[in-house]
Amino acid sequence: MALSFPRPHRVDVRIAVGSVLAGLAWWGLGLDMQTDRQLGGDWALIPLFVLASLELLRRSRPQTALVVGTLALFADQFTAGNLASVVIFTDLMYAAVVYGTPAAARRIPVTTGLITVAVTIGFLAWLREPEAVLIGVVTGLVSFAPATTGVLVRTHREAAVAARLRAEQTALLAEMDRVQAITAERARMARELHDMVANHLSAIAIHSTAALSLNDPKTTKDALAVIRENSVEGLAEMRRLIGILRDSSEDREPTAAPTLDGLGALIGNARTNGLDVTLDDTRAPDASKLPAPVELAAYRIIQESLTNALKHASPGLVTVALTQRRHALEVRVTSPYGSPSGPRAPGSGAGLVGMRERTELLGGTFESGPESAADGKVWAVDATLPVDPSDLDPADEGVTE
Repeated sequence: MALSFPRPHRVDVRIAVGSVLAGLAWWGLGLDMQTDRQLGGDWALIPLFVLASLELLRRSRPQTALVVGTLALFADQFTAGNLASVVIFTDLMYAAVVYGTPAAARRIPVTTGLITVAVTIGFLAWLREPEAVLIGVVTGLVSFAPATTGVLVRTHREAAVAARLRAEQTALLAEMDRVQAITAERARMARELHDMVANHLSAIAIHSTAALSLNDPKTTKDALAVIRENSVEGLAEMRRLIGILRDSSEDREPTAAPTLDGLGALIGNARTNGLDVTLDDTRAPDASKLPAPVELAAYRIIQESLTNALKHASPGLVTVALTQRRHALEVRVTSPYGSPSGPRAPGSGAGLVGMRERTELLGGTFESGPESAADGKVWAVDATLPVDPSDLDPADEGVTE
């Protein structure tokens, strides 16, 4: 099977051509590194061309190039020698560490270091002259020095690659966080928009349908009054929300979030829209103040439940119940379940999704669906909103266990 070699890098081609030209110039000047060899200066060209051709494999086959180059350098010792051949061999040693396998990069410096020490000790024992140390120094310069240089370069390259990967991962994580933040903000805005406006628009849709379907001047007048009231309030809510979205300054005063203290007004508005609503608040008047996120979630859940009752519930009593315990606030809203006798507004299911999201963001539980009751079926919405006792005011009277 024929061996296939990848196309050499253009830099390696330049190195090979430059090495050949330098070696030929050295040979043409008649400069010999060793004058007491049996083979003349012309024989030194063979190892030169072999080593120069191996430069084409310094990236693709670095270990093969090093093994063959070592044999070529050994053969060069029997000729007059060429300085270019030695320089080429040092580059092959360097490339074997930089471009070779991790195992080779660890093994080659250790091997060349041991060879350098062995050569130094061996020639000292053989020649018994201090000049024998120079042979060891040359051996180290030809083998151990380029190998250690390759280790340093490879280490810096791997560190640079690792730093680049970390930077890319950090940028990717930052982008993921940005996308998640945008998604969460959009979901929050969608919930706020739905909760603030859906109630008013549902009332407008139902009463306008009633005004159009019934030929009664008094009913039409009452319906138009409710429509006007809800349209004005809905427009005000929309303007407030648009103002919040437009104003991105950091010194903007925070807007007041609705709390459970506003339940009376909320239920009064629901009654104005035609719902028969009763509030069963078992919390004591001096009960602890709940955290703002819990109060906002409870208010929005009640608001959306009343909106759904206005759109879908049968005639009958709608009950809102609040129970505050030490570790949670329980919200329950029930409305008659069945086919409504009057006009109804279409629904998309976004309200239930928003209520579930609000509850899950606080780590609570949410359930909704039809239930059997003493006076027939009801649609029940149950939300349990966890409360950390450490977030409560010191005066925790009225909080049941």
